[in-house]
Amino acid sequence: MTTATLKAQQTRGVAQRRKRYPERPTWKTVVLTASAYIVALIFIFPYIDMVITSLRPQAELGTSAVLPKHFTFSAYSQLLSSGLLHNLLITVYIAAGATILVLVVAMPAAYYAARYKFRGRILFLLIVLITQMMQPASMLVGIYRQYFTIGGLDTVWSLILVNAGFNMAFAVWILTAYFGSIPRELEEAAMVEGTSRLGALRRVTLPLAAPGVVTALIFTFIAAWNEFLVALTLTTTPDKQPLTVAINSFLGAYSIPWQNLFAASVIATIPVIVLFALIERKVVSGLTAGSIK
Repeated sequence: MTTATLKAQQTRGVAQRRKRYPERPTWKTVVLTASAYIVALIFIFPYIDMVITSLRPQAELGTSAVLPKHFTFSAYSQLLSSGLLHNLLITVYIAAGATILVLVVAMPAAYYAARYKFRGRILFLLIVLITQMMQPASMLVGIYRQYFTIGGLDTVWSLILVNAGFNMAFAVWILTAYFGSIPRELEEAAMVEGTSRLGALRRVTLPLAAPGVVTALIFTFIAAWNEFLVALTLTTTPDKQPLTVAINSFLGAYSIPWQNLFAASVIATIPVIVLFALIERKVVSGLTAGSIK
């Protein structure tokens, strides 16, 4: 048996022992992993408690037990029969409409600002940034007066426009940075092959900018989904109110049905969690774009 063969067998034996008996993780790895699980538990505990409370019977709301003795789904059945799904549908209309409007307006504006050095470009981006600094509460009186004048109170389209306006600046900024990180030589190569500027944008740039577009989409959708203050001000009819305002109606003057309130909160949270879980990878890649060359 040659020396090379003996060394190969020894190496193979060490690899097999390592595979059979994996090395123990270091204390640093154990501490970091345990800390990560603890932090995750701290963040997820309110949601767990929300679900448990929604399944807790009325007679056990005042008890200190972590888990109820009996689980009941009466709160969810009452919500389904109370018309809350209609308010959920209103919220879907508002969030989806605002998201589509933001993307339709922000993508051409961001593309033009990233590709062309026109006069007033810096001023345009500065104005966009200033609009992001304004809080909705500071403009609430003006917004109400504006839609009162044009007859936009108690309408879904008014909430779509307001939410789109609040999130337009963020979408323009993130898409401008993302379009600017894509080499323009790729578009020029496509145009040399006979593709128009619009065709190069649709076939080359937008697929490469998909993580940035998805990031703007998810943040706009979540912001419009969770918006409460403007919706509470502009809507008074229950059939026109989004889910965030409809949940607020459970807060009574003398009593609060906590199980119904938490059940409605669970229903309002599930669609956002599902949407974020489906496109979470695109969001992370969009936020970290440009950090690695």
